[in-house]
Amino acid sequence: MRDGLERFKRPLLYVMGPLYVVAGVLHFVVPELYAQIIPPFLPAPLALVYLSGVAEIAVGVGVLIPRTRRYAAWATIALLVAIFPANVYMATSMVVVDGIGGGDPSPLIRWGRLPLQGVLILWAYWYTDSETVDA
Repeated sequence: MRDGLERFKRPLLYVMGPLYVVAGVLHFVVPELYAQIIPPFLPAPLALVYLSGVAEIAVGVGVLIPRTRRYAAWATIALLVAIFPANVYMATSMVVVDGIGGGDPSPLIRWGRLPLQGVLILWAYWYTDSETVDA
């Protein structure tokens, strides 16, 4: 099965990078949506939204560049761990997201984001050994 997945490694890289770039840009387009899910114990929610947006753009671009791919993949994992509290807060506090495309996310979406973080971490981890993609 591992060999079967390896053939998708390069194409999925070109999905992953742009997804993070788009997600990061959205932090600047609609920052108020993201600020609503920042746990109240964290300071300066808007600044954290912008900071995480910059980080997402950076890792998205970084994984596309062979020279920085390994570092960007590790940075992606660190970013996903850092934003995990926002997903936990959203799931456990019944946050209603006001604004464009907002509303009251279903419990499936609220709780589904938590294991999705694990999948995203594994996806990024796949690129921490970048030699297999560069060949």
